Amino acid sequence: MPPAPGQLTFTAPRRGKPPRHLADLTGEERAAAVAELGLPAFRAKQLSTHYFERLVTDPALMTDLPKGRREELVAALLPTLLHPVRELEADGGATRKSLWRLHDGALVESVLMEYTGRTTLCLSSQAGCGMNCPFCATGQAGLTRNLSTAEIVEQVAAAARSLAARAGDAGPEGVQRALRVSNVVFMGMGEALANYKAAIAAVRRMVAPAPEGLGMSARGITMSTVGLVPAIDKLAGEGIPMTLALSLHAPDDELRDELVPINTRWKVGEALDAARRYFEATGRRVSIEYALIRDVNDQAWRADLLGTELNRRGRGWVHVNPIPLNPTPGSRWTASDPRVERTFVERLRAHGVPTTVRDTRGRDIDGACGQLAAADLDQPRQGAGAPVELGLPATTPAG
Repeated sequence: MPPAPGQLTFTAPRRGKPPRHLADLTGEERAAAVAELGLPAFRAKQLSTHYFERLVTDPALMTDLPKGRREELVAALLPTLLHPVRELEADGGATRKSLWRLHDGALVESVLMEYTGRTTLCLSSQAGCGMNCPFCATGQAGLTRNLSTAEIVEQVAAAARSLAARAGDAGPEGVQRALRVSNVVFMGMGEALANYKAAIAAVRRMVAPAPEGLGMSARGITMSTVGLVPAIDKLAGEGIPMTLALSLHAPDDELRDELVPINTRWKVGEALDAARRYFEATGRRVSIEYALIRDVNDQAWRADLLGTELNRRGRGWVHVNPIPLNPTPGSRWTASDPRVERTFVERLRAHGVPTTVRDTRGRDIDGACGQLAAADLDQPRQGAGAPVELGLPATTPAG
């Protein structure tokens, strides 16, 4: 049942745990897991090399492992976590959105966006979301459950395998194809800081050098939040120099209480103060995400108020990303008029606040988070792992 308007859900419903996966485990835990199978500890490092560095999950390709034990090892520590349901392409193939079914039937989405020499993956940290923002398809669906560390990491690994499989292609027009995922943004389904333990463990797997992890740069990772102040402060102490993105959407408490219900717990000023503390602790400039909604939060005076509030906390610590709202079917919320958007940006810049309108990708493929999952709920259910046929070619690349 969808949540009541304004209702917040912090505790995820109890569901069966996903299978244990290599990416859930630390190096010591991997060695112990391999030992449980009666194999020497160094086999854990070999298996980690296949998964994190070579992006290999097929036991037949793991020729350095004992032939008679490969399938057993893979079954025990590399179970399939994401079952492809639907994949769509946009922007000439430069944007690919994937819908995945998890072991218990829960649905999550990820989006892979290719640019010249780099790729960005927008991933999910929860199935659904408990923050209940009324203009967000995911928030309106409610929270199904938290994702495990490995379910988060596997979205990155799956995207990397997809890129590797397409490496011989010329790439979309005007895009020089990258061979790895270079940037990750926690801006898909869910509030990552409400699934703090798993999300931070996933980030640590991403940035750990191979074969311990994927060897990504922490500076290429962005953690988005609606403003869970205690969790922002905790994140600042993790020692991981990633970017914080605060989904603000309104500079005044009266409107933000409606648009972002977490504001009833921690007000605009408290969220901005926490963001400033994050900058001071990490030296990483904070992004302010601001979905421009026609005749709701796009007034010039609100741009002035936002600029004033940011400057009250100093200069050079923040960057604003206005985002043209990607409306969901039947929603009363829609994108601002382009002229209004330009005025909003100009007013922010007049305050000396660096402002860049976010590139919008995938508008023709249910681009807003949660739309694919919502659409699939109306499809006949099949077993986990069986693709749902929705008129897409079976060869459509996964994201």
